[in-house]
Amino acid sequence: MIHSIRSFFQTKLGVGVTLAFVVLIGLVFAITSVSFNSGATSASGDTVATVGKERVGANDVERAASNYLSRLRKEDPTATMAAFLAKDGLNELIAYLVDRKAARLFGESHGIYIDDALVAKEIAKIPSVQGPDGKIDSARYRQFLSDRGQTDAEFRAEVAEGLMARQLLGSNDLGVVVPRKVSMRYAGMVTERRKGAIITLPAAAFAPKTPPTEGEITEWYNSHKADYSLPERRTIRYIVFGDNVLKSVPAPNDAEIAARYNATKASRFAATDKRKLSQMVLPTEAAAKQVMTEVAAGKTLEASAAAKGLAVASLGTLTKEEYSLQSSGATADTVFAAPKGKVMGPYKAPLGWLIVRVDGLEATPGKTLDQARPELVKELTEEKRREAIAEFSARIEDNIANGATLSDVAKDLGANVQETAPLTANGGVFGKPGATAPKELAPVLQAAFMMEGEKQPQLAEVEPGKTFMIFDVGTVTPAAPPPLTEIRQQVIADLQLSKGAKLAKAAAEKVKAQIEKGVPPEVALASLGIALPPVDKVDKARMEVQAQGPNASKPELLLFSMAKGKVRLLAAPRNRGWYVVAVTEVTPGTVAADDKRLPGLEQSLQSTTGGEYAEQMRGGMRNEVGSTRNEGNTGTLKKRLEGAR
Repeated sequence: MIHSIRSFFQTKLGVGVTLAFVVLIGLVFAITSVSFNSGATSASGDTVATVGKERVGANDVERAASNYLSRLRKEDPTATMAAFLAKDGLNELIAYLVDRKAARLFGESHGIYIDDALVAKEIAKIPSVQGPDGKIDSARYRQFLSDRGQTDAEFRAEVAEGLMARQLLGSNDLGVVVPRKVSMRYAGMVTERRKGAIITLPAAAFAPKTPPTEGEITEWYNSHKADYSLPERRTIRYIVFGDNVLKSVPAPNDAEIAARYNATKASRFAATDKRKLSQMVLPTEAAAKQVMTEVAAGKTLEASAAAKGLAVASLGTLTKEEYSLQSSGATADTVFAAPKGKVMGPYKAPLGWLIVRVDGLEATPGKTLDQARPELVKELTEEKRREAIAEFSARIEDNIANGATLSDVAKDLGANVQETAPLTANGGVFGKPGATAPKELAPVLQAAFMMEGEKQPQLAEVEPGKTFMIFDVGTVTPAAPPPLTEIRQQVIADLQLSKGAKLAKAAAEKVKAQIEKGVPPEVALASLGIALPPVDKVDKARMEVQAQGPNASKPELLLFSMAKGKVRLLAAPRNRGWYVVAVTEVTPGTVAADDKRLPGLEQSLQSTTGGEYAEQMRGGMRNEVGSTRNEGNTGTLKKRLEGAR
């Protein structure tokens, strides 16, 4: 069934409805997790979109993007605003904010409202605003709003919009039915087979031999700096210390030992008498007496129970007090006076009549104060050690708060400050593939990359109560491209490839035109008159390509998305050239009407169809309330965000 679903994803219709469904999932997820920020109104900032009579301001979008990036960095410390923008994240975010606002306005225009009580219940679900009692803590909520840069009214408006969108869009797949013939067609694509040709036109084969001018090199470098940008690097300075910094820890005295003994004597040092018991429960006294008669005659308790369709339950090991709660005090007294192996009963109990067997005896003698002393001394000594190191750490924190530097603290500790090589946010050593930061820095690495400045020491507890670390950021090298002089040859190579890629595209278009006229691919390729890789003849089943997963070649994926007789061009990444892909034969697969994969595929298709309905509904809501985009202000906002780290 998995292959069936994947085959659906690669059809033109499948891609459309799948993307629509993904958008719906993203919308619902963002709403339920109260993810993005876009207040109902914006007090400042240029308008990037208008929805009805309301506006989505640049400040709203910028705040939402910043919050999204902050959350993303918790999972991927290397995430950057540049990467977010490069994936068209800004336009998708604006579309999300517009759709959510449109959903609220649409709902209100049709008499649907989200009341304050429902909004309050939704806010109360957020873990970061909850107090110990599970309810909203006012101080935590204020901090939550401060972190998001929102007022209470703005955040409540955001939640209301999210709830409205969920209410209107959350049931689009209810009642959707996919005809069996449709699911059979998509399932049949799993066994589909195709033949075709893939022609590769490398940019290097078309690149000019004449070196570029200095002006061309500089212009290329300036317009493609983002492609050469190196990640931010930081060095981390740190000191690790444990109880070795403590001059002495006072030993527990007799009074402390005696107090701990008396406080825990009943639970830890008193003598215990336990029994391992098995028990059979019968509905009547007569039935219980019959069992006792059978046991007295030599029959086992289990055999007697099995003959009556009953079972003997193992109760485990219990104290007399624990067992008396299940039976009675008198029964417990009798059972705990019996030897191992003894079967006793019947005894009246709330649920019937009991037959009890003693399977084992477990008695432990109590400990006197002198006997418990070594254990208590060790325990109290460890507690004093932890208290001492905690007090020591608190003093260090006070010193740091009063302006002490890492070097000052190191001097007081008599320790040396260690400093790492330049590190990237993922813990790698810059310029040394495979090398990583010291293992002891793992707990503080993310915090170090979130610190705003250099030489601002912090104290961290690495191993609770045992090991501590004081660290700061030594130097910060912002993400930026290296000077042109350092990467000149790489820039020249990329520039020449870009020129070659343009010529390769022109050649690809010529080859495409010839193949469309019926010229064999080999002949069309040879007509270019230069040495190029031979035509790649493809004869594969869809399953073969899908089995490669993310390693499947893009030209082959394209070949399986085209109609028979079609020819298309595909650009290789990073100006590496062009492909010409032609489909010459398509052999459809067949699936029986009772194929076991079909019900699962139909369920998947119902969800994706519901996603398409949701996309259509969002479009309808936008049209009804009216929405426009201000591309000029969006471009200005994008430039501002490009300058963010």
